[in-house]
Amino acid sequence: MSVTPATLARLRLAAQLILPTSTSPTPGPVDVVRWLTALQGQDFPGALWSIGLRSPGTLRADVEAAFNNGDLVRSWPLRGTLHVTAAEDLGWILSLTSGRMVSSVTSRHRQLEITTADLGRVREAALLLLEPTVGGAARASRDELFTAFEAARQATKAQRGMHLLWLLCVEGTLVQGPINSSSGSGNSQYFVRTDQWIKNPRFLAREEALAELALRYFRSHGPATIKDFQWWTKLTLKDITLGLNQVKDQLDTVDCAGITYWMAPETAQLLSTKVPGARSVLLIPGFDEYLLGYTDRRAALAPHHAPLTVPGGNGMFKATVVTGGQVAGTWRKAQGAAEKQREVAGVVLPDFFGELSPAQSKALEKSAKAYANFLGK
Repeated sequence: MSVTPATLARLRLAAQLILPTSTSPTPGPVDVVRWLTALQGQDFPGALWSIGLRSPGTLRADVEAAFNNGDLVRSWPLRGTLHVTAAEDLGWILSLTSGRMVSSVTSRHRQLEITTADLGRVREAALLLLEPTVGGAARASRDELFTAFEAARQATKAQRGMHLLWLLCVEGTLVQGPINSSSGSGNSQYFVRTDQWIKNPRFLAREEALAELALRYFRSHGPATIKDFQWWTKLTLKDITLGLNQVKDQLDTVDCAGITYWMAPETAQLLSTKVPGARSVLLIPGFDEYLLGYTDRRAALAPHHAPLTVPGGNGMFKATVVTGGQVAGTWRKAQGAAEKQREVAGVVLPDFFGELSPAQSKALEKSAKAYANFLGK
């Protein structure tokens, strides 16, 4: 079957749980993350809304509770970038990706004069700082870890400390777990020992893990191409082929402009009726999987609008207003009294690329109210 890019985009909305379908139950925060397998999380407040957006009725406090309970964690499992995962999934994903991630920064670590012995010293310092307590797993802020590194005669200036911390997380020694509410904004997390915090990690053999990752990516992100999956994981094409060959009989395909896209059978079923979402108006956070889950984003983001969404092409994605699956503008929180007068539902200041219809304006207000409710306003 052949589809248009616009249909492709709306199918992705459904697959990613952004657009509820009549057959999908309302998922909780952990269900959302487990379904997506990993969702980009360098902007922590945005990541929380990415989860809340897909779990209607959920409050930010509910998502935070999933981190505090140890059900969700944040680390660097893909592309050297922060992602949120279900706690039990982090280890087997890192078993596939950590080697290539570490190899990719070898030259940078030479510049920073980070050696294997240095990593051993900071590992020892971190484990000593995070010795289990009677009350449970010990926790430490980034600054507290950096102080321990300095005490072990390991410099942390000029990003060296962050790279050392990154290595400890990529190797699976540390992970970001509970919310650091003492920071004021609640937008940071404590670091904890992975072996103390993640209670029921899954262990998969390499071929089984490759199959699991391929199946879950295409089911939750499809329609998507092999190139999309390769960009998302940075796995070799050989490994991707090995994984996909084990699960392709559990997936369907569709054609768009002569390119093959893989997806879940449940997503493909939507093509037998009218694909929903044509009238939807959604507030998507920056760095959301709806755009960041693919290397080719043209189905949802017109090339001439890309500079308005990622100014200067610097990799900093603005939050977007998505109408009918297409990026139609950006949004942010208002600053100053004048801007606050133009807010929608008291929380959102949109900047559209064009005009919205009256019906779209009403739908936008509904989405803005949902965001306000998520924030507890």
